[in-house]
Amino acid sequence: MKEGIHPDYKKSIAKCACGNTFETGSVKEELKVDICSACHPFFTGKQKLVDAGGRVDKFKKKFGL
Repeated sequence: MKEGIHPDYKKSIAKCACGNTFETGSVKEELKVDICSACHPFFTGKQKLVDAGGRVDKFKKKFGL
């Protein structure tokens, strides 16, 4: 790797929308995520409906459903 062109890789805190926080490595000091392993349906076994910014309504409006 070339010297001086890569950003500093450091420990950072990731914050989920559910309130869970965990430490990871990144070039940013703080990460904000929508879903994590503590609230994801694959890991919890519970179904959670997530409507990301009205995408369903936008789709229905676009196609007249």
